Amino acid sequence: MKNDKVEPRTLPGFMELMPQDQIEFDRIKSIIEDSYKKYGFLPIDTPIIEDSNVLLAKAGGETEKQIYRFSKGDNDLSLRFDLTVPLAKYVAKNYGQLSFPFRRYQIGKVYRAERPQKGRYREFYQCDIDVIGDETLSITNDAEMPSIIYQIFSKLDFGKFTIRINNRKLLGGFFESLGLENRIEDILKIVDKLDKIGIDNVKEMLQDEKVDSDSIEKIVQFVSTKENVIQFLESLNISNDTFVKGLSEIKEVSKYMIAFGVPENYFRIDLSIARGLDYYTGTVFETTLDDLPNIGSVCSGGRYDNLAEYYTDKKLPGVGISIGLTRLYYILNEYNLIKNDSLSKSVSKAIILPMSQDFEYSIKVATLLRNMGINAEVYFEDKAFKKKLNYANKQNIPYAIIIGDDEINSETVAIKNMQTGEQQNIKLSDMTIDLFK
Repeated sequence: MKNDKVEPRTLPGFMELMPQDQIEFDRIKSIIEDSYKKYGFLPIDTPIIEDSNVLLAKAGGETEKQIYRFSKGDNDLSLRFDLTVPLAKYVAKNYGQLSFPFRRYQIGKVYRAERPQKGRYREFYQCDIDVIGDETLSITNDAEMPSIIYQIFSKLDFGKFTIRINNRKLLGGFFESLGLENRIEDILKIVDKLDKIGIDNVKEMLQDEKVDSDSIEKIVQFVSTKENVIQFLESLNISNDTFVKGLSEIKEVSKYMIAFGVPENYFRIDLSIARGLDYYTGTVFETTLDDLPNIGSVCSGGRYDNLAEYYTDKKLPGVGISIGLTRLYYILNEYNLIKNDSLSKSVSKAIILPMSQDFEYSIKVATLLRNMGINAEVYFEDKAFKKKLNYANKQNIPYAIIIGDDEINSETVAIKNMQTGEQQNIKLSDMTIDLFK
């Protein structure tokens, strides 16, 4: 006989979590979102599917190869591959209705058809914020971004972390001073790989780019300097305008980061940070977990001159950061860095366990709790009392409210603390939110 059943399976590169894990995932997402709101960022949402001509206006090379593209009728459609391009479209389209500087956050799924591997997904959440200016944007906004990163990762409590900052003008101006102005982008991409491939491989790749040996040594010294970086930069006495501007900006950003409350031992200037994407033009950020340096950046971003140049003639400079939440969650789970107690693994604070099939009083109790702001559920199934308690334990619900005929007749409830085993009977009229803390 033919088996018509279809095997239930999830495509490679797509994350599905069990409810308790999803609760923790959502808790982390909520901390990020609440932090964004605290700094006055406004929420937006953009379609997952866009017209391909709009979405791919700036795409090319490897990015375009990773895009999910398809046709429906006469429409050429693509799934969004990040949240920055949709933001550019959004700002250009709604320019006349927005107030600038425009501070937005967006948390949503994006799609990339890349080879699935540990911590790399084809569908994943990004958590982005950007400040977009109209013609100009104060450099102080660049300093605010690391303070938001600091707030988020301090609350998440995944251990010590370091926010590494640099300025693309410093790198560009330095390379110009060496006479390498025609190869800046290629050199930046090589320098950006320093943490992954090491100094020797960087030297080899620079040689392949026909960079002379004297310049290679100067580049390696430049990107390897970790101590007293400002003094080192000043000691170079480079008069190149781009370099001078970059030095001024990184001094200002460092000063205001401290004013924003970022402790000095949580950030450092790292001249090897380049951020491979070519639209970054000034400050760049990367955040790494000190105990897991090999996993790379868990939050990155930077400054760009013109967000929406492919959609409008208006100059819209901006600065932003992005957290790849799905990858971050996978890594933290893999290394057992997620710190949560059992209480955070349940959405219900209380479960009502009726001991009879008359549910009217139990429903009344549940409604009262919900009106008090306490998440509550009722166990309606006709099971043995032990099985009901087992369900509460498996769901990590901290309080069970037991209701039998005696409780119904006396308008009381029996509240059992599932962690300590303590139980108390109280009048329904005396039930307060403090009993469930």
